[in-house]
This record gives sequence, structure tokens and C-alpha cells, in this order.
Amino acid sequence: MIATTDERQCLVRAMYFESNRSSYEGSMAVGTVVMNRVESDRFPNTICGVVGQHRQFAQGVLTAPMDPKQMKTAVHAADTILKGGRYAPVGQAMHFHSVNYRNPYPAKYMTVAGGNAFYMKPGRRWQKEYTGSVATANATPVKDLYQRASTIVASGPGAAPCGSAGDAGSISLACETEEAGR
Repeated sequence: MIATTDERQCLVRAMYFESNRSSYEGSMAVGTVVMNRVESDRFPNTICGVVGQHRQFAQGVLTAPMDPKQMKTAVHAADTILKGGRYAPVGQAMHFHSVNYRNPYPAKYMTVAGGNAFYMKPGRRWQKEYTGSVATANATPVKDLYQRASTIVASGPGAAPCGSAGDAGSISLACETEEAGR
């Protein structure tokens, strides 16, 4: 994608604030969701349009000051995304929330990265396979979430129903409201 300087800056800002500057993988995952939305007919068709949508990204994402010393990861990830790279474990997900959020609605969780859980809402898109290019970032496969995070249960085919606990006393993240989801 050929992006203007403003579009690149909007992507950097989304990655910077939404992944809490935690990791390259987290930034790539957020960037993948942004681009999935840009490519969808249900969201604005520009990066700044997607990132600037009301109540979809962190408050002040387009205006809050950023620490230049902490921007390197987000800038690198944004450049990778703009060259066509994607964080493959996110797939076609267009939503994410903090791993600490406990949601009450059905969702298909794809992965966890940068402190966020990435998911798809119910519908035909659950049937689609990801066909984008793969970034070089290491991923946490969905099957490993049970082992690696005792407070997270990734739902998918055959997963526990909404509100049910999963393995080892885990809390289900199988659901989300429209207002809470991003």
C-alpha cells in the first residue's frame, strides 16, 4: 500500500498506544487489524479513517503526545505493514481488547499479542482462511494460550460456550459487546 505521511503517522499512533509499546508482535497485530478494517467495506477505507473512528481505538490516539524514544518499534512495524506484511495469527480479525477484559458475547479468538486478545465476531468470515503475507514476528499460537496464560481461554471450533471456564480455572474471553470491542 502506498501511504501518505499522515496515513503512516496514524498507523504508528495506533500501534504505539494500543500495544502499550510492549512488543513488535503486539504492534504488528494491531496494524493487521487496522489494515483488515481498511480493506473491509464495513469500515473507512483509509488508515486515519479507521484509527480516528469514534470509540474504536484508545482515547486521544491521534492527538496524545508520544515519547520519541519509545516509537522505534511502532515505526518499524508500521513500515512492515505498509509494505504488505501482516501478523498471520490475527488472520482476518477486525477486533481486539485488553486480555484483562472479560466479555459476555460470542467471538472467535485468534491470538494474543501485546497485551491484547484478537478476535472475529460471529458470521461468514469465521469460515475464511487468512491469505495475506506473513511477517517474521514470532506468534503465540491459539492452542498454546491455554498453557501460557491461565486467565485466557481462546474460543474456536469446539471451544467452551460463552461464559464457561476453560482449562485449569481459566476465565473465558469468548465474548464481547459492540461498545467494548475494537
